Amino acid sequence: MTNELRDASLIALKDCMGLQKEETLLVITDEEKKEIGSALHEVGKALCKESMLIEMKSREINGQEPPPAIASLMKLVDVVVCPTKRSLTHTDARREAVKGGVRVGTMPGITVDCMVRCLSADYDRIIHLTDHIAEKLVGVEVIRVVTEKGTDISMPVKGRMIIPSRGVLREKGQSGNLPSGEVFLAPWEDKTNGTIVVDGSMAGIGMIKEPVTIEVVDGYAEKIYGGAQAQEIADMLDKSGREARAIGEFGIGTNYKAKLTGMILEDEKVFGTIHIAFGNNKTMGGSIFVNSHYDALVKEPDVYFDQELIMEKGKMKNYQYTK
Repeated sequence: MTNELRDASLIALKDCMGLQKEETLLVITDEEKKEIGSALHEVGKALCKESMLIEMKSREINGQEPPPAIASLMKLVDVVVCPTKRSLTHTDARREAVKGGVRVGTMPGITVDCMVRCLSADYDRIIHLTDHIAEKLVGVEVIRVVTEKGTDISMPVKGRMIIPSRGVLREKGQSGNLPSGEVFLAPWEDKTNGTIVVDGSMAGIGMIKEPVTIEVVDGYAEKIYGGAQAQEIADMLDKSGREARAIGEFGIGTNYKAKLTGMILEDEKVFGTIHIAFGNNKTMGGSIFVNSHYDALVKEPDVYFDQELIMEKGKMKNYQYTK
């Protein structure tokens, strides 16, 4: 374990998760992310009463449940961190653990580079911007996103739960990504209409080489075409059935240290981008229940909250951070 990875693991557990001496920690990893899992476990042993490391076979898709034995164990500890190839965020296992008061930090696709760079961010700065956007969303009825490349989509959101993900999970029952920095919510099912031109990255695919156009009708991705990866995206969504094409999430990145790498855990946190996800949104108060969740990233967006332009070509309007 390098000193950088040790330091990042310490920030994740002590600063972000608030791990205490009297608490128990469970680190869930797989063959793909074993290095990071082992580092978190080793650092955890010096911080808390008991640190346990368990390795499972890498899941096939984001949102696929862990083995039942692991799901049961998640409910028996104080803190769970999940450096895994595929996301455990949108799983019943995570939801049930959180119901019992467990704090859960999911780290799907995490790399050492991302962990070292993004966890060293000024979290006061991330929290300030995250809360600013969340406050602007209160009472908004429709979010509209427009880009020069052809995105023009409207998402009704009136009354939906607004979730500011600040990357700090120190209270009982809190959960989210590590690293984090985003504001997200679930648009109303069957109501989103318009066109998304994906030009950043796509969960399960990586960096988008040539923009892919997705036409959304009454909340579902009905046509996917354009770049060479369009068919790959369609096939990936269709593996999980019709609901995998449903619009499940809208989010705005707020982490100034994050950069586009093709790993959606980091990409969706990039300040100046938005992401729209297809599939499961039970975690965020929606009703789409399917064993997949795939985020599509759009660069340099104009974002309207009702009639107010709050972001222009990826730049926040009328916002300034001061210490």
